[in-house]
Amino acid sequence: MLRRVQALPWIHTAYDIAISLFVAWTAWTSGTDEDLFIGWAMALALVFRRRRPMTVMVAVSVLALVQYVLSSPAPYDVALFVAMLSVVTHARLMWHVYTAGAVVLLGVVVAFGGFLPFGEQDGDDFGFTLAGACAALWLTAMVLRTRRLYVATLEDRAATAEREREHLVQLAAAEERAEIARELHDVVAHSLAVMILQADGAGYVLKSDPDRAGTALKAIGDTGRDALEDMHRIVRVLRGGRASGQGDAPDADADRRRVSLDDLETVAERARAAGLRVTLEIEGDRGGLSTADELTVLRVVQESLTNVLRHAGPGAEVTISLRFDEDVVVIGVVDDGAGKLAGSRPAADRGTGGNGLVGMRERLEVSGGSFTAGPRLGAGWQVDAKLPVSRQADKPVRTTG
Repeated sequence: MLRRVQALPWIHTAYDIAISLFVAWTAWTSGTDEDLFIGWAMALALVFRRRRPMTVMVAVSVLALVQYVLSSPAPYDVALFVAMLSVVTHARLMWHVYTAGAVVLLGVVVAFGGFLPFGEQDGDDFGFTLAGACAALWLTAMVLRTRRLYVATLEDRAATAEREREHLVQLAAAEERAEIARELHDVVAHSLAVMILQADGAGYVLKSDPDRAGTALKAIGDTGRDALEDMHRIVRVLRGGRASGQGDAPDADADRRRVSLDDLETVAERARAAGLRVTLEIEGDRGGLSTADELTVLRVVQESLTNVLRHAGPGAEVTISLRFDEDVVVIGVVDDGAGKLAGSRPAADRGTGGNGLVGMRERLEVSGGSFTAGPRLGAGWQVDAKLPVSRQADKPVRTTG
């Protein structure tokens, strides 16, 4: 197919040369010097009929008019019809197409409509026949032109659709990478922050209070196991996860631990074990939320607590307020900064070089929500977010006051 497409320009060139040679041959057989000059000039012009169709049409028309004035119509005047077909087929402007047809039709009327003796008895009939043939040629060329443009339009649409499809695939891949990056950041940053603080606390009280050290070590183990399961879940998504369709066992394993709003108390309890004084206030019906909405709410709360642990440290007091309305979830996380002035650290430092805040904002903006975060007047930090939700009737209702 590729070889055939590459050979088409050579075929066109050979075809044009063949037509020009035919016109030159008919001029050679006419016998007179005028016919030889005019016919060969027409033949030479036809070589360029695809590149400059209207220019060739003008040149051939002028030569045909000169030939009409000097003598009578000759066989090589067929070049005029070839030039007309070239304009109709290849010209870009429609007025060129109509002008070419009108010029040829006018030439036929002038040459065979009684202005020039030709065939005495049958001249009028021949003129009408030739005019009809001219109109038929013009209409045939118009059909070919329309079909060629239609095919070109279809090819352009197909190429555009292909480019759009590739662009959408690239956007989907970029969005998926960003979502996976946010998920990895939330899991790793929160888990490591809790584990580091617990490990430091366990090392501090290891000899003086072995029971507290044991509790801290247990919390480290639980946090590490949950983080490892989250990492396995993310890896399964990267490898195809449930879409792979490889039996029931992988599906059951994938559903072994689904992150949802049920983990809010666990997240708050681990933050308390790490040294924060966490108050969790939930208002409204939190049932019927989609899995994605539940994950977004949980990750915003989790990342906010991670930021408090990293920047305010143990001893900070945090209030988490969640209000579940009919079509929106309002999230508020306020901490007192453990008495540290809010301006003592740049805002961009919150969330591992700003990644935490960026991740929360991206999560909410993808769902059409809003996100603001910044220092409070005096000490502390405040996070406010709104997430539009769509309730699912088939999910269980959980009401917490």
